[in-house]
Amino acid sequence: MIPHVSSEALLCIESNPEVLQGICRGVERETLRINHTTGNLAHTPHPKQLGAALTHKLITTDFSEALLEFITPVSHDINHMLTLLRDIHRHVSRNLCDELMWPMSMPCFIDSQEYIELAQYGSSNLGRMKTLYREGLKNRYSALMQIISGVHYNFSFPLAFWQVYTGISDIDSWEGKEVISAGYLGLIRNYYRFGWIIPYLFGASPGICKSFINNRQTDLKFKKSTSGFIYLPYATSLRLSNLGYTNQSQKNIDINFNSLNDYVISLKLAIQTPYIDYKRIGLKKNGRYLQLNTNLLQIENELYVPIRPKRVTKKEESPSDALLRGGIEYIEVRSLDINPFSPVGLDDEQVRLLDLFLIWCTLADAPPMSNNELLYTSINWNKVILEGRKPGLQLVVDCGKSKQSLSTIGKLLFSSLRKIAKIIDSTNGNIKYQLICDKLMKSIIQPEFTISARMLKEMKQYGINGFGRLLANKYFKMLSQEQLEILSESFFAEEKARSWQRQLELEAADLLSFDDFLAKKNNLIN
Repeated sequence: MIPHVSSEALLCIESNPEVLQGICRGVERETLRINHTTGNLAHTPHPKQLGAALTHKLITTDFSEALLEFITPVSHDINHMLTLLRDIHRHVSRNLCDELMWPMSMPCFIDSQEYIELAQYGSSNLGRMKTLYREGLKNRYSALMQIISGVHYNFSFPLAFWQVYTGISDIDSWEGKEVISAGYLGLIRNYYRFGWIIPYLFGASPGICKSFINNRQTDLKFKKSTSGFIYLPYATSLRLSNLGYTNQSQKNIDINFNSLNDYVISLKLAIQTPYIDYKRIGLKKNGRYLQLNTNLLQIENELYVPIRPKRVTKKEESPSDALLRGGIEYIEVRSLDINPFSPVGLDDEQVRLLDLFLIWCTLADAPPMSNNELLYTSINWNKVILEGRKPGLQLVVDCGKSKQSLSTIGKLLFSSLRKIAKIIDSTNGNIKYQLICDKLMKSIIQPEFTISARMLKEMKQYGINGFGRLLANKYFKMLSQEQLEILSESFFAEEKARSWQRQLELEAADLLSFDDFLAKKNNLIN
């Protein structure tokens, strides 16, 4: 059964629907650069005409030189946010030399991991540390896993919401920050319980290029298509499976979301705990660093979870110390695959559904989670990831005491989401959120409407690389010819110049050797 949303909670936002109008949103979208002619991974450096990846506000790189990452500023309006994201794509499309953006989460054909160059950020200590962190990721998990792409969705309620919903008037006091943090942690616990609905609806990686598992062991019973790619018939998001962006070592991390202190303590413990397998890799070889340290996590961002509590950090401040200082400021949803049917990897329907679901996660009862319950939530996630569209799929409820079909739980969930949709629409003078509920509800009853089912159908027709290149070419032509709507070419030119200048300033300001800089960073961690 789904958690209960009390009539008092619904009445609270129904009586004050305006408090949901100030929701803050932001998107981080990753995409691989591919060669226009071959469709293979680009081997070129990050284009200099885009600016310095270390310091550019909107355009950077993730793990590799070929893995672009676009970051939108915070926005209160969905259309504004998506237009900003599209403007970034338009600008980048016009500045790629004979290259395209890969429109899927799972990588294109990779002939060898040797050609995956780590992201480079210049000669400053900070830049070198960022590259070394990626060296550690490569040595720990493989470069292939690290070039999987996704979309991260950042979400926060306006302070007025917390004032109305919790009754706390002084939200700037520590008591107010504790109440807000407790509210976000309740959201996170319910996301763990029912967030599998996101890969069910929006998962877009039911199959992968065979090159992705060359010489890798897997127990998954893949089928092979006539065009050569491999897939699971009912899979939704192989990106989120053990084959994708997860790792076994982190099963040793006992993360707790019942209180902010518990969460921070468990996270700090993970970055202070040595791990035997990483000690075997070693810290250095022939005078060359292999990773930042040999602990379970090199830094906090290495923790792979479907959702994170966040706060903007100050200079020299770790993410967990920022949380202790000011409480949770927003949450980051990390379980979204790239939507191949959108030129920018995400569309407004997905954003509206995420809004509804995250609001519901906050309003619904969210009792503390035991380690045992957390284990059963992972079982449900794994079932949906690997066979979510399987007819009659059963999920475990009440910590394994009983089972219920995905469709039954999904229908109950959408019934509750629709009540929230009606409240939001009442302030906007339309029925957009209700229409999204009604449309996506069909995917619960008819899985063939999910993104993963639609994508698998196209992949079977064109092949994974054929379909990817078809979309990449289509989106390149579309985006490169469109005019900017919010940002301007002069803005991008100024930001490019500013980013290079800022990188030079960082490099000139270094006073410590890299060895001393790294030792200082590790001392702060430990």
